[in-house]
Amino acid sequence: MSVTRVRDRPDRLPMRRTLTKALTAPKGWRIDLAAALMGPKGWRADLAAVLAGALSALALPPLHAVPALLIGIPVLLRLIQGARSYAAAARRGWWFGFGLHVAGLYWITEPILIEAERFWWLVPFAVPGLAAVLAVFVAVPAAITWHARPGWRAAMTLAGAWVLSDIARQFVASGFPWNPLGSVWEFPGRPGDIMIQVASLAGVHGMTLATVLLASLPILGWSWRAGGMAVLAAWFGFGLVRIDRPMPPGPGLTVLLIQGNVAQGQKWDRTLMISIFRHYLDLTRQAVAMADGHPAVVVWPETASAAQLQTDAPAREAIAEAAGDAQALIGSVRFDAANRPRNSLFALGANGVIESVYDKWHLVPFGEYQPDWLPGIQVVPGGGFASGPGPRTLHVPGLPPFGVLICYEAIFSHQVIDEADRPDWMVNVTNDAWFGNSAGPRQHLAAARLRAVEEGLPLLRAANTGISAGFDAKGHELGRLGLQMTGILQLSLPTRLEMPLYAHLGLTIPIGTAFLLLITGLWRKLRSIRIAY
Repeated sequence: MSVTRVRDRPDRLPMRRTLTKALTAPKGWRIDLAAALMGPKGWRADLAAVLAGALSALALPPLHAVPALLIGIPVLLRLIQGARSYAAAARRGWWFGFGLHVAGLYWITEPILIEAERFWWLVPFAVPGLAAVLAVFVAVPAAITWHARPGWRAAMTLAGAWVLSDIARQFVASGFPWNPLGSVWEFPGRPGDIMIQVASLAGVHGMTLATVLLASLPILGWSWRAGGMAVLAAWFGFGLVRIDRPMPPGPGLTVLLIQGNVAQGQKWDRTLMISIFRHYLDLTRQAVAMADGHPAVVVWPETASAAQLQTDAPAREAIAEAAGDAQALIGSVRFDAANRPRNSLFALGANGVIESVYDKWHLVPFGEYQPDWLPGIQVVPGGGFASGPGPRTLHVPGLPPFGVLICYEAIFSHQVIDEADRPDWMVNVTNDAWFGNSAGPRQHLAAARLRAVEEGLPLLRAANTGISAGFDAKGHELGRLGLQMTGILQLSLPTRLEMPLYAHLGLTIPIGTAFLLLITGLWRKLRSIRIAY
């Protein structure tokens, strides 16, 4: 008669018996690996988790080494299954998330080095500190997954819990939904065009859910692997058909994206402000000459104008003179009635008349404003910028109605336009000079491209030091100016598409699907709780 220890969970015993039996049979390295991953305890398990997380980061833009997830996610599942308690599973999940985000967000140190004389002390803490917070959003799914039976139930539970946690990451403490795993499919060129079309149905969060499930296939049976390959083939087929479907012609508007390429260290230097302003005026004149009299709009990047356009009429008139008959969308800072700065986009018409103004509403915590939810760490003087009211559509004479995304706002899925007043296109202005020639600007561009597919709207992006680019409503790249280049990108505005399913239903699709997988994966556990009750 065998005796079961109290800490042994009954639902683990069939798997352990199977593993013991398998270990006695000559089935090769897979069994040895499974036993090794489920065996380590303490710091060895934590080390395996952090290394698996760092390896998984290779799948993110700009590397797109997607097969790395076929190792990272199975290792995480094995470590969860081998944990003695949900707390131990949560700890291993936290270490996995820590490795994932340290490797994926290493570039966060770049802006600190620009002002190293003030913030040098943050260098060893910034990336690890942010990664430690974001790792909590992996620890929670890991703890939940521990309650599921091994195999497909655990895979479904992890996928569902991961996506719900990712969506929470979009809203908790101002939100920081950077590098969702669904973005790994945003390859450059036609392969990426094909694979990101499914975002029109379920958004990037739906892509993340499918990605976690597909990455779990190596530890599932052959029938599940065959099913996964069928899903991947259907995914590819849907994208291929959608990307090749003809689109009607655009409205005939030429968009002139100005990339001034002003180094962040020079941007707010008072001795250089006038020369930088003239630099943008010269580029604007060149751009308008390129348009050759066609209806056009000139777009300057985020905070490109150091002049206070709200009150500086001569600066507005100078821009209007340079733009000629073209409309001008100019990134600048303005001050509100309470004398708080706002990160804004000005739409200027003839003679420099302000036609409309958009204020950024999703601000970067500790970068643009001082959060109230973490007192005691004063980084932003005076509280920083004030936020705008939220997404809105600007109606400017001579232009199709458009939505505005300033910098950071482009990473928030289904929070980028006013759905009640749907625009015809999106203009994204940004200043990625803070992040140098790193993965940061490339990851930011990948997020913007996915917003175009999700909303079925073309997106035109002007970036100070790059990457400036244009995407049609299917996320197909129309052109780009690379990092640290000075130039003008001339593009013809494409047409918008009919409202995609994801734009209609938004986050309810990935939330509903994630809950369905979560309940399916935990059904036996839920039934046992109900019976016990």
